[in-house]
Amino acid sequence: MRLLAFSIVAGAVAMAAPAAADSAQDFGADARLMYRAVACGGDAALPAGLDARMIDAHCKQVTSWYARLQTTYVTPARELFATLRPAGLPATVVYPFGGGDLLSALITYPDATEITTISLEHAGDPSRILVATPRQLKTGLATYRSAVRQLLANHDSASENMQKLERGAVPGQLSFFITALAALGYEPVSLTFFTIEPDGTLHHLSAAEVAAQVGTRAKRKKRSWVDTDFSVAFTNSELSFRKAGDPKAPLITHRHIAANLADDAFPGSPLAKHLEAKGKVATMTKAASYLLWLGNFSGIRDYLLTHAVWMISDSTGIPPRHARRGGFTQTTYGTFKGSYLGASESENEAFRKLWAGQARRKLRFRYGYPDSEGNVHLMITAPKATP
Repeated sequence: MRLLAFSIVAGAVAMAAPAAADSAQDFGADARLMYRAVACGGDAALPAGLDARMIDAHCKQVTSWYARLQTTYVTPARELFATLRPAGLPATVVYPFGGGDLLSALITYPDATEITTISLEHAGDPSRILVATPRQLKTGLATYRSAVRQLLANHDSASENMQKLERGAVPGQLSFFITALAALGYEPVSLTFFTIEPDGTLHHLSAAEVAAQVGTRAKRKKRSWVDTDFSVAFTNSELSFRKAGDPKAPLITHRHIAANLADDAFPGSPLAKHLEAKGKVATMTKAASYLLWLGNFSGIRDYLLTHAVWMISDSTGIPPRHARRGGFTQTTYGTFKGSYLGASESENEAFRKLWAGQARRKLRFRYGYPDSEGNVHLMITAPKATP
């Protein structure tokens, strides 16, 4: 069976689903299967069609990484952020360039009720696990482990790993989002897909709409990226989840939007209108390739400066000159000597001065990129009059 056949099977499932034409198709069952078989959450019985021995071997590796994650990132980060977050922050979080990193959003903003991540990657087709051949699933799980190990060790994901997971039996973005749930003690409840209307409102896809798009593959959002091998219907996802084992726990909504945030695509777009409608938000970014340093990402930078109540980032966040212009102050943690990737020397010098001009505050974990010498660092960007 070729990989393209996954989309055909998904379409057949969609057409068989007993959903009304105007109601969103819920892929919650597929999300829960991914939670169990890919992210290794819970102990639900596996479907008869899956190789339990393969899944057990896979989960033995993955769960060992969860244990280490708690000591290297979850515990120290939660402890620090609890002392830094001001009272009264919005429960709505926007995370541009957030490729697969729901994990950090939940650690940084544990009281959030709505989280939006935006990156070039599509969410992915969640219905592939059961229709994959054993060989395809074995390959997909191996690719996932290679990529997710970096997420769990470095707390961010390399672009090349994200590109690999745009194809295959295990959808990359969704698998990373559901991994965050398993690692932090949440469980998926529902999963739907949507498009953004011209006015910025969301339209959730019905079973008929998913089926109608089965033959149209999702295309790259940037020329240098990669095309997917799944339907365009699976571009933007809405995942609802709650604390595991507590049916009465409040639901949290995570939306992932695949989009190019450069100035030739973002300003004035339906996505920009959707984000602006949220009003004031808490924000974050990290490991963002220093795109906010560039002139051709001024639109998303200006959005952050006009809508952020509080922002946390590594040095790929907003450069000091723009932060000052927006009426923000920046507080530094860890050490910064230079950018991890090649980037503007003038902006590098501004960041070096920012760190050198403040008392050194210790940092016990990696948050995004290290600096050019391997030092961990982060900064808080907040209005001069904080909430």
